[in-house]
Amino acid sequence: MSENLKRKLPDLEAMAAWGATIAEFVQPGDVIALEGGLGAGKTTLARAILGALGHEGEVPSPTFTIIETYNAPPLRVPVAHADFYRLEESSEVIELGLDDYREGAVLIAEWPDHAGGFAHEAGCLTIVLETAEEGRLATVKPGADWVGRTP
Repeated sequence: MSENLKRKLPDLEAMAAWGATIAEFVQPGDVIALEGGLGAGKTTLARAILGALGHEGEVPSPTFTIIETYNAPPLRVPVAHADFYRLEESSEVIELGLDDYREGAVLIAEWPDHAGGFAHEAGCLTIVLETAEEGRLATVKPGADWVGRTP
């Protein structure tokens, strides 16, 4: 596994551009695990990735539905966008049928720790977002499958 990388994201344009870069590298089976407090930019980054993969229109936050799916086509790869914030037990992901949603898709997971975490998976790219004086700061922790293709 490679070392953690830091990236400054001073504004929404930088967040959108970086989301587009991440989208270039994702492949089915990957997990983009988005960590950070409320308002850190997790959903904003997820929207940027989905837009760059080909989604047009609104991207609702899956806070209440927990999982939103996006098909390919029109996206380059299918995506399951999940927000696990409301889960009380990580075992609830089994009841949700998460594995079925993940089959052949990219999983964008907000609040991944509420679902038991995904960092142990080789295809997981963990991104920790923090608010900073000048926008956001992202700490990127690539899993083994991301070595050589980390955006």
